[in-house]
Amino acid sequence: MIHNKTRILVADDHPIFLRGLAQIIETDVAFTIVAEASHGEQALQLMREEQPDIAVLDINMPKKDGFEVVNEMRSQGLSGTKIVFLTMYDDESYLDSALDLGVSGYLLKENATGEVLHCLRAILNGRLYISPTLSGYLVARQQQREALLQKVAGLDSLTPSERKILRLLARGLTSRDMAATLHISIRTVQNHRNNICRKLDLRGHNKLLEFAIQHKSEL
Repeated sequence: MIHNKTRILVADDHPIFLRGLAQIIETDVAFTIVAEASHGEQALQLMREEQPDIAVLDINMPKKDGFEVVNEMRSQGLSGTKIVFLTMYDDESYLDSALDLGVSGYLLKENATGEVLHCLRAILNGRLYISPTLSGYLVARQQQREALLQKVAGLDSLTPSERKILRLLARGLTSRDMAATLHISIRTVQNHRNNICRKLDLRGHNKLLEFAIQHKSEL
């Protein structure tokens, strides 16, 4: 008998898909569905009440989309729930934003019923899971970043955490938003910002923001 099942919340605005995905998840005795939501506001409320281990969220939901739900839950201190995003689109910009947000899984809905259990098991083992359809883009993304790092003086001296701060800054997040997104203190965010300025020799008001926006594609 398995104790302490992993508690799952599933949110999608298509009820047939939602129920079918939940049923598939519950075929594995390691998982139990604790809540189902049909829109973003309901998902956020149920996460407050149930505090699931993993939330499987459709990106495009009514009332609040998946990104809004994750940002709000983290700003409210609900940082213990790992996130899997569902999407109908293989748009690379969605995947980039999801990875910057620190999701644990990213599933294309067309493959979700066949992949969701693989995804959840990978997360239990501490691994990131991305739909195999998008794996080629992940490799190309990393190679492009490594090549561009060579071209911008000082970028190769930044740590992965510092580059993540720059990416979030380029997206317009405040230090408070970054702290909530990355599960770190505001003081730690400020320390990263100070270190980046020192390494890149950036001085003066807004120079860090200007650099982040100018070099967003290299980050």
